Amino acid sequence: MKPLIIANWKCNPTTLNEAKELLNSVVERAKDFNNVEIVICPPFVFLSSLINDSTAFGAQNCYSEDKGAFTGEVSALMLEDLGCKYVILGHSERRNIFKETNQEINLKLKKILDSSLIPILCIGENREDREEGKTFEILGEQLEACLNGASKEKAKKIVLAYEPVWAIGTGKFAEPSKIEEVRVFIKEFLSKKFDEDVSNEIKIIYGGSVDSKNVHSYLTESNMSGVLVGGASLKANEFLEIIKSA
Repeated sequence: MKPLIIANWKCNPTTLNEAKELLNSVVERAKDFNNVEIVICPPFVFLSSLINDSTAFGAQNCYSEDKGAFTGEVSALMLEDLGCKYVILGHSERRNIFKETNQEINLKLKKILDSSLIPILCIGENREDREEGKTFEILGEQLEACLNGASKEKAKKIVLAYEPVWAIGTGKFAEPSKIEEVRVFIKEFLSKKFDEDVSNEIKIIYGGSVDSKNVHSYLTESNMSGVLVGGASLKANEFLEIIKSA
């Protein structure tokens, strides 16, 4: 199985020209690395201008309805029409800054599961939860609520991204052994909720200050199926080093 390397550009860069330059500098130089699957997730406004056949693209969010009077929202049908393959759901910044709930994320997930898009469902605990020993409790609650109503067959295409909030954008290196414990917990949860076949099909990836120095350990020591890269994906050379290391 090819490692999944996902670039989440977040609200960056600020111009289309910069976005094109960043994409071109990565895609052109990454052609030789066929052993990984690369996904680029730029801001909505750049998607239509950037999408091409050279790599897979994803959106950073999606609404739970197909269309209607929902000012400012983007639907799965729109993303499919553009040629998107993936969509990020429940990112910690959506949860913390925009106050998205597990129930809202669940509605979005079910909408995406009914489409041709592949959902990248993000879960993770904050520093307070971690220090209080509530990591598995919080992850269990998020998984139970966000996966509610998902069928076994459709759930197989989900990509689960574990992103400890305390490590995102902080430069703090989460210990691979601790991340491996979380991966085992998630797989056991999925086996109980669905079955072992579904648990084996769902890719579990890691996100949280990923860079070229630690990516290899997350893929080997933590046995993750890929990584969700934030800030480092905005630096072409660094992102390419991540791809090489994977």
